[in-house]
Amino acid sequence: MPNHAALFSLAGRRALVTGSSQGIGFALARGLLEAGGEVILNGRDGARVAEAAESLGEVGKVHQLVFDVTDHTAVRDAIQDFEERVGAIDILVNNAGIQHRTPLEEFPAEAFERLMRANVSSVFNVGQACAVHMIARGKGKIINIASAQTQLARPGIAPYTATKGAVGNLTKGMATDWARHGLNCNALAPGYFETPLNAALVADPEFTAWLEKRTPAGRWGKVEELVGACVFLASDASSFVNGHTLYVDGGITISL
Repeated sequence: MPNHAALFSLAGRRALVTGSSQGIGFALARGLLEAGGEVILNGRDGARVAEAAESLGEVGKVHQLVFDVTDHTAVRDAIQDFEERVGAIDILVNNAGIQHRTPLEEFPAEAFERLMRANVSSVFNVGQACAVHMIARGKGKIINIASAQTQLARPGIAPYTATKGAVGNLTKGMATDWARHGLNCNALAPGYFETPLNAALVADPEFTAWLEKRTPAGRWGKVEELVGACVFLASDASSFVNGHTLYVDGGITISL
């Protein structure tokens, strides 16, 4: 009998999760550790990364890699140094990102550019830096964190919606270019989850009431509910899945 459970094992693999000192990134890092992998935590703030690493140290083997995902040269150099000094990065989870809520007609140009750098350029920067090494090995997993806003829009976040649409299409482009080299490039698209990024919305009773009515599942998501999908995309279970955006959203993107 085939061992189907082994398809989901990450034993012997090492995953870099950007923006993983809190929120979704931290939850995904924990989940990848629990699936048997090693994890490389990343962020710009070394102290916060170290705190997260200490918290996860009892779960599995944790590395720390501090760099700014929007700095192409810094990303390339950090990835190159880690590969030479420690070893292969088998899995990349491009999670780092920011939000800015303002009506579009009042949206500051500098905030738009900041969103593009943090949410789109970062995916290109880290994806390219890791893919160079993955291509040389003939295998690798890239998981880009998209959003329900990859498919939908709502008032006040039009530039964020644009960035997440770009992540979805960049994922398709990665798969088109890199699948022939043995890479699986996919996106994981959360709906509305209780995270620091959504703290203002979680604290708004009117928004929560709207969300509960709008979402078929009738509630906010919990970050732990993203782990199974991430492990699937990171493991051999998804060996012929490429360019796909997997929505984990309680049904919000399929229901009017």
